Amino acid sequence: MSKSLLAFTAALALAAFSFPAKAGAPMTFRLLQLEDSSRCGYQCAQAIVADGEITNSTPQEFLSFVSQNLQGNVRAVVFLNSPGGRVVASMELGQMFRKLGVAAIVARAGETYGGTAVAAGHCFSACVYALMGGSKRIIPPQSKVGVHRMFQYQASVDPSSGGATIYRQYDNGKMRAMLSRYSRQMGVNSRVIEDAERTSSDSLHVLSNGEIARWRLGQPKL
Repeated sequence: MSKSLLAFTAALALAAFSFPAKAGAPMTFRLLQLEDSSRCGYQCAQAIVADGEITNSTPQEFLSFVSQNLQGNVRAVVFLNSPGGRVVASMELGQMFRKLGVAAIVARAGETYGGTAVAAGHCFSACVYALMGGSKRIIPPQSKVGVHRMFQYQASVDPSSGGATIYRQYDNGKMRAMLSRYSRQMGVNSRVIEDAERTSSDSLHVLSNGEIARWRLGQPKL
């Protein structure tokens, strides 16, 4: 880990910047310069910013992004900020993180008038499964990680009226077993899956620092 990145992420504990939210928008990827260009010029270190909802196409979009950009001074570091999304796609994204040796940091990051800055972020719902793939998982104290019971929306037709209805379909146990195996492969205690499935899909259980440490989901700093 470069000195510039260590110094940059150390600022997380003090950051009070605000960046525009992208609630409901699909995840996008971009590069973020970590150093003052007046000091390092074209050799400035860069990291990846991943912000938004994880969709079925997100893993392929991430793969395309890194194939074009993960070179030179770009570090295998992802600032992750997401409300969640598709469970399987999140696991696929996490597997890509692990294959690339990505250090995943739950935080928002962006440009300011003074250069670059980071602020508290969140990784909720299915985002947690992407986070698990990080070879290093950093969750600063101000950032939030939350879980709840997984579900997907299904449509059906009422035979009597012919009208369509939307309902939630919950896991029958197969996906839970798959996620438990996946979490163990990533070095995370599968108890986090059990806790998620005990939490109503209409609410969110924000993990405490103790739970994060106990389940080996992450650490507060590099």
